[in-house]
Amino acid sequence: MNPTKEDYISRINKVIDYIDKNLAEELSLEKLAEIANFSPFHFHRIFSAIIGEPLNTFIQRLRLEKAACQLIVLPQKTITEIALDCGFSGSSVFSRKFKSYFRLSPAEYRKSKSNIGKTDSKNCKTESKNRKEWEITSSYFGATQFNQIWRIKMQNNQLAEVEVREQKEMTVAYIRYIGPYKGNPALFERLFTKLMNWAGPRGLINFPETKVLAVYHDDPEMTDETKLRLSVCLTVPENTEVSGEVGKMKIPGGKYAIGKFELASNEYPEAWDSMFGGWLPQSGYQPADGPCFESYLNDPKTHPQGKCIVEICIPVKPL
Repeated sequence: MNPTKEDYISRINKVIDYIDKNLAEELSLEKLAEIANFSPFHFHRIFSAIIGEPLNTFIQRLRLEKAACQLIVLPQKTITEIALDCGFSGSSVFSRKFKSYFRLSPAEYRKSKSNIGKTDSKNCKTESKNRKEWEITSSYFGATQFNQIWRIKMQNNQLAEVEVREQKEMTVAYIRYIGPYKGNPALFERLFTKLMNWAGPRGLINFPETKVLAVYHDDPEMTDETKLRLSVCLTVPENTEVSGEVGKMKIPGGKYAIGKFELASNEYPEAWDSMFGGWLPQSGYQPADGPCFESYLNDPKTHPQGKCIVEICIPVKPL
């Protein structure tokens, strides 16, 4: 990738990070162009060319998808509250745009999902009528931190442990990908190799202190797979300089449900489903705002079965 294109991607990534954190605020063309350090006249065209989606369409889609998720997982919030929280001026404008996008009014959408039941995927996927069942086999308190720990049995009879604990805010360097990623381990390997090749010469890889993460910004059940955003990440010191294709962002601290699994490459979907469809509905918690991510704890090439030891991390709050 030539330096000029890397610089453009870096600037656009900064804008996307800002949009993600400020969906409830006014996101003017002038403000976003300033963040990207482009003139407003050219910025809109540059954004559309790189992301493959016009700026206003991109912002509205993120707002509507966030609202759809809240309609499902936050039944106590009114439609007006959700509209304002997601950056719409009022419920009438929100309802019109929502129905145009989802073919249902917000109230109809909420009712249709509440009839189905709970949530079982990254962010807020709804269950099907033929949903799988996951069994919580036991619950106990850890000996050191006295956190409650649940054991959950997956469909392949593997036992996984889930606990809720406080996570500190993390600064990460990332490389972002937009497009389909499910069932494509070669893609993840390519992205992580590129990130490691950047970090290694800069002395930024210091295991076990350095954490290796994959952050998922969108709900794959709601967002078209061609628009799904994935960031492969390494934790770095806060003052780390980045440029070009490598960006920098913060992953919020707070309370996370953390499920620990040993997974082959084809077992990730069920692990996520067991967290959202098995553990979460029985836990007394609900999803909180913020991205879900995976934290990788080993090199699968050193595992006797070639499996990855991974923590699936979901921001949560009490029901």
